[in-house]
Amino acid sequence: MDKKFIIAYFICVCPFFVFSQNISGFWKGGLDMNRGCFAENNIELQFNAKGDSLFGSSYHYLDVNYYVKKKFIGVADPVSKKFIIEERVVTTFKIPSFCNVCIKKYELTYSRVGNQEFLKGSWSSILIGNYTNCDSGPITLSRIAQSAFREIPEILVDTGEIRLDFYDNGQIDDDSISVRINDLTVLTHQKLSTKPITTLIRIDLSNPFQEVEMIAENLGSIPPNTALLIITAGKKRYELFMTSSTQKSAKVRFLYERP
Repeated sequence: MDKKFIIAYFICVCPFFVFSQNISGFWKGGLDMNRGCFAENNIELQFNAKGDSLFGSSYHYLDVNYYVKKKFIGVADPVSKKFIIEERVVTTFKIPSFCNVCIKKYELTYSRVGNQEFLKGSWSSILIGNYTNCDSGPITLSRIAQSAFREIPEILVDTGEIRLDFYDNGQIDDDSISVRINDLTVLTHQKLSTKPITTLIRIDLSNPFQEVEMIAENLGSIPPNTALLIITAGKKRYELFMTSSTQKSAKVRFLYERP
């Protein structure tokens, strides 16, 4: 192969390769929405890049307790150096009853100023169900180091029943907890020990989302209130260490995935 051709190919391809790789990670911005259901409309895009193909998850949220999470796909255009992102499937959501969910499309361009990285462009949206137009407008996202939702794990399960066993994590120090599932209290005034505190939850197509919240009723003799949660979902088993205080609870979310 001609040496000049190889050099030219390298120069043309490499900048885009690096450019497309830089998109992977977490990006946060905000939306101006006339009909938004939140007082503050935050957006977090979680990107994975493979060549010129993009995929990941988007969060439209007020905070970690009120949000809509969707999967998206996208493509990077090597000529214009733009990213076209289209949301597809709604995976989980916790929103007020009056809210409507809109699917968004983003057209974004990458830029860098010093150590700060940005995605700037526009967004449009359509309402789920009847495909009428929702809001649209400009958007600027900046790269962030961590997701706002990093402290609340999400676990995909394909079984009808999930068993939850709560144990004291380490030394027995009279930690006492309550447990809520989808905002309903199922356990209260339970002392953690070497014996499990057990509850079962149902998850299937008719109940595809379950949020488990552990609330500290006290801090025991060695604060904070910590527990080992053993999760059994069919043949799968998970271990989570959960830490809560009188000001902040610990949560885990389960999402049903069809086998």
